[in-house]
Amino acid sequence: MNDNARIAIAEGIGTMILVVGGPGTAILATGAFAGKDSSVLVLGVALAFGLSLLCAAYAIGSISGCHINPAVTVGLWAIGKTEGRRVPWYVVGQVVGGIVGALVIWVIANSVDGFSAEASGFASNGYGSHSPSALLDGGNVIGGFGLAPVALTEIVFTALFVFVIASTSRRSMSVASTGLAVGLMLTLVHLVTIPIDNTSVNPARSIATAVFQGGWALEQLWVFLVFPTIGGLVGALVWKVLVPAADA
Repeated sequence: MNDNARIAIAEGIGTMILVVGGPGTAILATGAFAGKDSSVLVLGVALAFGLSLLCAAYAIGSISGCHINPAVTVGLWAIGKTEGRRVPWYVVGQVVGGIVGALVIWVIANSVDGFSAEASGFASNGYGSHSPSALLDGGNVIGGFGLAPVALTEIVFTALFVFVIASTSRRSMSVASTGLAVGLMLTLVHLVTIPIDNTSVNPARSIATAVFQGGWALEQLWVFLVFPTIGGLVGALVWKVLVPAADA
């Protein structure tokens, strides 16, 4: 098997792990499926994302570096950590793997009478009336974070996330510590941002759930493609400026 195919398959498997673990927990272990008393709530979902990334990092990190996120791939490409000719293979693997992971969750959830991916939101990312903080009041939607704060959130938190990931590539970083560092950072990002927009910081994750929600999530998807990618570039470039050349 050539290196490009190996990267695409590894990234697909890793992104599938992230989607079945993260959005899978949000869909199956919260809300209607879990019930009020057994829901894992925001903390549980945040931990699920972090643990999924941690496990994927140790599983495929030696094969592809475990980007499992187009924003990470683009950021690492911008600072010379990923070859340009490899980028399409990373991104295709990530998107396909994410959709396969979402399909697994959709099949499981759809086996229950009355489940609707469209009505439930299917853990998709959204803003305005589709922000997790929006409330129904007499049939009217009130509150919810708008486009501007969501865009800022995705840029800043993706930048911080990619900054930490880039830092794990330096020569002085212990390989054994990499998965723990990035997993904990992703957990932190979710703890802060789930109430804002269900946390993207990852275009592949956003595509995966939007495909099955099929309505407003697809209409708003561009936000979670554009702004995490900008954030990934910012975070990687800031790291590049700060790190000593000898440790890069």
